[in-house]
Amino acid sequence: MQPTLNFQEILSAEKQLAGVSHQTPVLTSRTLNQRAGCEVWLKCENLQRMGAFKFRGAYNRISRLTEEQKRRGVIAFSSGNHAQATALAAGLLGVPAVLCMPMDAPGVKVDATREYGAEVIFYDRFREDREEVATRTATDRSLTLIPPYDHPHIMAGAGTAALELLREVPDLDSVIAPVGGGGLLSGTSVAAKGVRPQICVFGVEPETADDTRRSLQAGKRIAIPAPHTLADGLRVTIPGEATFPVIQQHAEKIVTVSEREIRAALRFALFRMKLVVEPSGAVPLAALLFRRLPRNLRRIGVIISGGNIDPSVLAEISQGE
Repeated sequence: MQPTLNFQEILSAEKQLAGVSHQTPVLTSRTLNQRAGCEVWLKCENLQRMGAFKFRGAYNRISRLTEEQKRRGVIAFSSGNHAQATALAAGLLGVPAVLCMPMDAPGVKVDATREYGAEVIFYDRFREDREEVATRTATDRSLTLIPPYDHPHIMAGAGTAALELLREVPDLDSVIAPVGGGGLLSGTSVAAKGVRPQICVFGVEPETADDTRRSLQAGKRIAIPAPHTLADGLRVTIPGEATFPVIQQHAEKIVTVSEREIRAALRFALFRMKLVVEPSGAVPLAALLFRRLPRNLRRIGVIISGGNIDPSVLAEISQGE
């Protein structure tokens, strides 16, 4: 499949989101620089509307629907952040929303999705295919499916975070982002290289959820069993059909981090930087702290993807090892 995203679509998404999404802060830390052995800039999408970068893609997609599609409503499937993003974006646009979420989704994300006014239906991630459940419901109720990553509008919206980062810090050597289905990494890679063609883009996955790493090595999309990882937003079993060719073309490499390293990164963000970051958002930070990237990179931008951490996980992390 040929890549489905270009830089002009990122710029178009930026215009669509103007005055709606937050231009999130870019933070630095001398301690982080010392630990990572390079200069680091964190693009804090944990401070985005609904607490994650996902709002960008959801709003970009839903805002472009026809009036008839908006009237009938939308449906999405998600472990949490895309659910909240779709619910919020739909609410802002006056569009009814149904969200298909796994039964083990963090309660804080389920509650937030409902508070944004959406209807929630549950599925068993270990026995049912979430896309099949959502597609069946979409057909039965004449809803438009808003995928979590596998659509050019979603990918382009996600890429606007990197676009903002590079405009604020234009001379980065590299940008890194977490990888689930690939929407953020694909959008980030196109945006970053559209601004600075020589930049290197890396994705980071948990060791137990390395479907994109395996797929790049194989040269085709590889499926893995439903992974177990603290990074609940990255529990994807196969890269997206639309996102994978973009990642193949633009990303240099996928690196992985352990569960212990993810926990350490969460504690670092909380206690040293005073940032509440969810496990998925801490994955690229872990790659820096444990030096998984090439040593020749001196100026690195990081997309901190979200901050919607389950309170029980936050309590556990705050108590130490």
